[in-house]
Amino acid sequence: MAEVITMPRLSDTMTEGKVAKWHKKVGDKVKEGDILAEIETDKAVQDFESEVEGTLLYVGVEENGAAAVDSVLAIIGNEGEDISGLTGGSAPASGDSEEKKVDEELKTENNATSVEQTDAEVPAGVEVITMPRLSDTMTEGKVAKWHKNVGDQVKEGDLLAEIETDKAVQDFESEFNGVLLKQGVEEGGAAPVDSVLAIIGPEGTDVSSVGAPKSETKNESQKPAAEEKTEPKEEKASEPAADHASSDRIAISPLAKKMAQDKGVDINAIQGSGENGRIVKKDIENYQPSQAKPSSSAPAASAAAQVAVNFVQGEDTETQNSQVRNIIAKRLSESKFSAPHYYLMVEINMDKAIAARKEINSLPDTKVSFNDMIIKATAVALRKHPQVNSSWAGDKIIHRGNINIGVAVAIPDGLVVPVLKNTDQMNYTQISAAVKDMASRAKSKGLKANEMEGSTFSISNLGMFGIETFTSIINQPNSAILSVGAIIEKPIVKDGQIVVGNTMKLSLACDHRVVDGATGAEFLQTLRTYLENPLTLLL
Repeated sequence: MAEVITMPRLSDTMTEGKVAKWHKKVGDKVKEGDILAEIETDKAVQDFESEVEGTLLYVGVEENGAAAVDSVLAIIGNEGEDISGLTGGSAPASGDSEEKKVDEELKTENNATSVEQTDAEVPAGVEVITMPRLSDTMTEGKVAKWHKNVGDQVKEGDLLAEIETDKAVQDFESEFNGVLLKQGVEEGGAAPVDSVLAIIGPEGTDVSSVGAPKSETKNESQKPAAEEKTEPKEEKASEPAADHASSDRIAISPLAKKMAQDKGVDINAIQGSGENGRIVKKDIENYQPSQAKPSSSAPAASAAAQVAVNFVQGEDTETQNSQVRNIIAKRLSESKFSAPHYYLMVEINMDKAIAARKEINSLPDTKVSFNDMIIKATAVALRKHPQVNSSWAGDKIIHRGNINIGVAVAIPDGLVVPVLKNTDQMNYTQISAAVKDMASRAKSKGLKANEMEGSTFSISNLGMFGIETFTSIINQPNSAILSVGAIIEKPIVKDGQIVVGNTMKLSLACDHRVVDGATGAEFLQTLRTYLENPLTLLL
């Protein structure tokens, strides 16, 4: 029995919705929980999941088209089922359907294709590797760099490619042995999650039809395959052998990275013995502190700074947006235009905090920054004001059980927010070490996606740039973000006398749907108490 899916009401003020993108086409199989479409409301773009299983028989709203709430969005049922009575007319003629299908396939002929869209059988011994979902919000991935070319031998654990998600660039390793027979996405190109990324199998296997759209003929599919076989050879000839060593990321296996962290080894000082200078397990085991990397890798430390754009009088230039910057733009726009921001500001006397930091740093092997102190004070203040540690969820407010603070870090592509999990349970030195580690890896694109997920509150600090006060956009689903300015020495009134003091301005941006003005003000009062009297953190 066919089910009619209507345009959902995704916000309390929504009267119509726009289909930003269809994730299923007529004829596709649909499972419960599959994303049918992206629906653009009056506030944001949201994924719309199917609650029924079957075949998508009818699409009531075209992509980029709008329809009123409760109007027919789609119909799902059994393949071949007559739905003319549900659509208010006869089903489209088969000729029209075939013509539309051909048009669709011609439009997407050069795009990445999911395995489900192909009609070719996978030859024996061949493994089709699809674009992985490396974060919970990832819908497509960009191949930042291929580490294997077509024709190369691939072993299990070898680094295949670097995949740029909406949050970070991550190494993607092969789980299979064989020869790389096909690259489904060009270097620098993007493809949806679950589309064909690569094909690995026995040498000489014909995979030209695997991953090709159904409408492609055998001759059409063989042409790109032939081109793929010749292009990598040209790349090999033109690329220097140590290309990876000179990139802005340190090539290291996950196991070696974990061992280095456990042993406190600086991976920048290690010369890798693996493929293309990659650091592997034995390099960490055999590392001696006297070792030093060749000077050829020295530029990696400065690569975190944004690439300078050359200024030419009278000449406009363009920079292609990265996947990270596109997502930052989308998320911040959604936050600014969907959450009612308001701002509270307070000035803190930092004299006692300066004295406390000086005492702490006098201890052996201890180095704590003002930022670390602010993070700790904020985490403890959130314990007393759980409403600020909450999220808006449409018809309810979620009060988070953990205090996970996201710390904004500037990178060449924009901004990322690594998260300190259970920050309120960490001491100063743990916070200091975690922030330094994550900030360093963020700038070299070494953060994993799960290290940037799950924040319940965020902090942005521009004090090191001399900025006295500023406001930030809330990092949703958080309901607040703290902006930290510089510590300024200036005349202040103390005990009726004008004296020289050190002050710092804090700005709290709040989502008024979750945090009322009085609640935000009380939180700032508590935070002020902790920073002006650091000993109160012990109470």
